[in-house]
Amino acid sequence: MTNEYVLQAIDLEFPGSILESSEPYGLLTLVIKKEDIKKVIHHLKESSLQIDFLTDICGIHYPQDKEKELGVIYHLHNMRENFRIRLKVFMPKENAEVDSMTEIYSGANWMERETFDFYGIKFRGHPDLRAILNDPELGYHPMLKEYRLEDGTREDKDDKMFGR
Repeated sequence: MTNEYVLQAIDLEFPGSILESSEPYGLLTLVIKKEDIKKVIHHLKESSLQIDFLTDICGIHYPQDKEKELGVIYHLHNMRENFRIRLKVFMPKENAEVDSMTEIYSGANWMERETFDFYGIKFRGHPDLRAILNDPELGYHPMLKEYRLEDGTREDKDDKMFGR
């Protein structure tokens, strides 16, 4: 199984769903339309491609691009052929919601909860979408790049020590 073969198979089954494709470090990486991601992942698992292992789901935040500010990244693996693929979907922060993959991969449950917890991305159809690692009363999503990197309230720091 090659990157070209899988790319062609997805493009034939879902014409127009692939927005971008690349191969960083040899890993087939596709940006998929948000509304098509669940159909594409279901097809990858149930078709002859047999990409049946969900390695990871994570979020990403690009605050400079308001149309593609938040994203969800899926890493999938066909263990028989040792083939890996990365799928990405992007959305504006105001509409940070994507379909849950828990019906396809039960392991998606906690990964989606973690992504919700840290980025605020909602997963439609998730059976128990709530904070998993942070305090439920925290009130913000800590991985969003909305906060200063340093705590301006600290008094024990002297900027001269850091060459400023």
